[in-house]
Amino acid sequence: MSNNTLCFIGGGNMARSLIGGLLADGFDPQAVRVADPDAGKRDDLANRFGVRVYADNLEAAADADTVILAVKPQVVRTACEQLVAGSGDAGRLFISIAAGVREPDLTRWLGGQAAVVRTMPNTPSLVGTGATALYANDRVKERQRELAESLMRAVGLVVWLDDEAQMDTVTAVSGSGPAYFFLLMEAIEDAARDLGLPGETARLLTIETALGAAKMALESDESPAQLRQRVTSPGGTTEHALHVLEDGEYRALMTRAVQAAAKRAQELGQMLGEQ
Repeated sequence: MSNNTLCFIGGGNMARSLIGGLLADGFDPQAVRVADPDAGKRDDLANRFGVRVYADNLEAAADADTVILAVKPQVVRTACEQLVAGSGDAGRLFISIAAGVREPDLTRWLGGQAAVVRTMPNTPSLVGTGATALYANDRVKERQRELAESLMRAVGLVVWLDDEAQMDTVTAVSGSGPAYFFLLMEAIEDAARDLGLPGETARLLTIETALGAAKMALESDESPAQLRQRVTSPGGTTEHALHVLEDGEYRALMTRAVQAAAKRAQELGQMLGEQ
């Protein structure tokens, strides 16, 4: 990836995370360009990372090998049409990190022949522990797939999808998923406070327990179900707590929540494509 020039259209939090990850991996900051209308953001990016910054999208994207669309979903179409009207795709790779915007719409807005990779990163990417799904259209070459994977791997785990329709489920699982765990942590912390623990103690114990459980699940050869069974002694405290959750149809509730998120992702994709 070292011979490529990257241009970010948009300098928000996710772009900053990707840039930080790339530079930590040794990527040349002078090969990174960022276009953003906010002068304050441009100054901060230039001072913090040493990248080249621009107010104009076309100027930033000129001769760039790869363009990363890092703007809000509602303005992706405008950015794409501006880029293709100004200089065409010139065989370059376009990577979208805009939630909900589908590859056929991206390709159409970019003139119909562009190499496009659609990605779905999540907010833990901001701290280098993201989970990102990628989908490439048929015009993406193998070296471009490798480049896209390297870019997103700089902020966490990467998986490829063969069917873009699965992206709605990915959105519901890893895209929205952090909020499910935050809500669970919030509820456990509140319960601990109600039972008399000091606020900061409740917070630290809850967060560290969540971190430890995730780390065990990630590093263990056992499934989450097996790990749960190992910590659940017959007649013990954990078993009693899990009975309450099962009686409250915890699994069914989570299933409905993920299904609702996936359905909404599908609806938003349709809406954005019709704009």
